[in-house]
Amino acid sequence: MDHLPSPEKAALASSQTLTALIQQKIQQQNNWLSFTDYMQMALYTPEYGYYTGGAQKFGRDGDFITAPVLTPLFGQTLAQQLNALLPQTAGNIYEFGAGTGQLAASILPALHHSQLQHYYIIELSAELAQRQREYIHTHAPAQVDKVTHLTQLPAQFDGILLGNEVLDAIPVPVYQRHRNQIAEMGVSWLDGQLNWQPRPLNNPAAQQQVLETFPVTAEPYQSELHPQQYAFIATLAQKLQRGAMIWIDYGFDAAQYYHPQRRQGTLIGHYRHHTIHNPFYYPGLTDLTAHINFTRIADAAIDNHLDLIGYTNQATFLLNLGITELLAQTGKPEDTAYIQAASACHTLLNAHEMGELFKVIAFGKNIDIDWQGFIHGDLCHKL
Repeated sequence: MDHLPSPEKAALASSQTLTALIQQKIQQQNNWLSFTDYMQMALYTPEYGYYTGGAQKFGRDGDFITAPVLTPLFGQTLAQQLNALLPQTAGNIYEFGAGTGQLAASILPALHHSQLQHYYIIELSAELAQRQREYIHTHAPAQVDKVTHLTQLPAQFDGILLGNEVLDAIPVPVYQRHRNQIAEMGVSWLDGQLNWQPRPLNNPAAQQQVLETFPVTAEPYQSELHPQQYAFIATLAQKLQRGAMIWIDYGFDAAQYYHPQRRQGTLIGHYRHHTIHNPFYYPGLTDLTAHINFTRIADAAIDNHLDLIGYTNQATFLLNLGITELLAQTGKPEDTAYIQAASACHTLLNAHEMGELFKVIAFGKNIDIDWQGFIHGDLCHKL
């Protein structure tokens, strides 16, 4: 950890305050806090959490780079699919986890303006909502009147629900299986710091799920389940009267997710473009995420009466929707704009960068279109 950049004074003070709040919560619960509750506090405690504090999170000065930050071509390509869907709905788009607003700002100008009624951004963080408004006002001024921020879910949806790197930030419980012994991994305060602390699992439903999904290995096998992700998708599915959902994130089908060789699960931290394996490193300054089990996401939607439309990797989805044709429109191959856009597209499409690990999954209800994004390379059979 010595090679990592040290936080600035104000950031360090914020992290120390959050750590004290977590320590207090642990002590209130007999020195044991579930990892779900810890992750919830680390990411979402008002003023101090990773997503609710004021720190720079996205882009080259933050902790990670997302596809919309790399190039507007990502949103412009996605808009090709949205344009086909909008006429079969009430003309609404609902974006979750809008970050700095860069995805919205690249999608909005590429939509058929007459088809779009509202572009809703569901955002709990007032600080992020303000940044999104400013970014969209600067980069998509002609469409700004279509944008509305919501702090809670509407009673029902008629439109397209969209989320890029949203599901991975939903807190997860962590379990460890050693043959038929199952422990829930929680957090305790030991020797003046936060530490992992296992305890026997006494939740029969979770125990059954671990036994069904975690492999038996010679060494203890640690991984995550995703009950909150399932509940989130189920809630949205129940509210969707007509339209579609499109989720883009990094993850695997269940067979890959719980592969015997993935003994440490997928939980990871991001701090200043460094990968962190210690989830207790500067709470509130380190992003914590777990990969998506797309089989479970599909179950949640199908169990709640949505149609599974398609599942494929990001590269295939973007190529199906014509990202290379849009790239060609950015200029001549010798132009700086083209070279920069081509470099960004390489990151989006390359199998060793975002192209293979990132997946796109879509669901529909009461609509009937040919989904161009899944015309080749659909992987639904793997779910």
